[in-house]
Amino acid sequence: MRVVLGLSGGVDSTVSALLLQEQGHEVLGCYLDNGLPGAEAAREAAEALKIPLTVLDIRAELEEHVCAPFAAAYLRGETPNPCVLCNPLVKFPSLLRLAEQQGAECIATGHYARAEGGRLFKGMAPNDQSYMLCRLRREQVERLLLPLGIYNKEQVRSLARQRGLAVADKAASMEICFIPDKDYARYIEQRGVTPPPGQFLYRGQAVGEHNGIHHYTLGQRRHLGIALGQRVYVSAIDSEKNTVTLSDDDEVWTEHISLCSLNMQAERDFPFRCTARIRHSRNDSPEATVYADGRVVFDAPVRAPTPGQVCALYEGEAVLGGGWIV
Repeated sequence: MRVVLGLSGGVDSTVSALLLQEQGHEVLGCYLDNGLPGAEAAREAAEALKIPLTVLDIRAELEEHVCAPFAAAYLRGETPNPCVLCNPLVKFPSLLRLAEQQGAECIATGHYARAEGGRLFKGMAPNDQSYMLCRLRREQVERLLLPLGIYNKEQVRSLARQRGLAVADKAASMEICFIPDKDYARYIEQRGVTPPPGQFLYRGQAVGEHNGIHHYTLGQRRHLGIALGQRVYVSAIDSEKNTVTLSDDDEVWTEHISLCSLNMQAERDFPFRCTARIRHSRNDSPEATVYADGRVVFDAPVRAPTPGQVCALYEGEAVLGGGWIV
């Protein structure tokens, strides 16, 4: 079978290509160019594996669907997850378009999750990345192969060493591809917007000055730049009033959240029971009930659900879908 694989040149995508070849597939590499260095690593991996490589310029799509919404969300006091945005709107559509052009039946990536029978499932702990794929559309999942679904990261590196791949011990890729230094606040400022300083609030009183709301996220404790004599956490960000509210730990827990734009990969009648993961975390997902209006009610309190992040829904190991926390 002919397969278009997202190939970055890192250990995950390179081992994915090799595994697909060993399974008898014809692999076509695709590097998604966001304007930053990286294409050479993909070319080296493609040459080592003797597979053709297509480089697609995705800068315009990335700006429209990911970068601009990412910056706008921070300016609203949210904490966006750009990978969850990118996968269904940029990355997977780009791979599928190339697959159509090349007559390929399937696409593949190096994500740590399983794709079986047109459904998504959790990957191996502790590297499971199914959370990042919960907003894929059904038609995208139906054509997806995930070669690393039965492995963890160390096993993948071991496979690379056994097969003599130069990328075996290559450092893991950056968390957000378009912000290589991970300085989100500076990235937003470089786009021409610098939110001004404002007030920290604690128990209804102003207790200091923050550096701009784009520096903070719900649940944050470190790097606040303020000392109150006890541990405090960001519990609210108000973009209109330009305030950041601090609270004690017990005030950042809740038993319910609301979701918008719920994407379901499997049909369910509301309300339904499931487990729900509110961040890309290694922690187990708590039990919950999901209602038709987007409410998610947890059996036990969860800590600091954050607007702009996604809540992924599961039935056992299977991904049911996911929606944005509001």
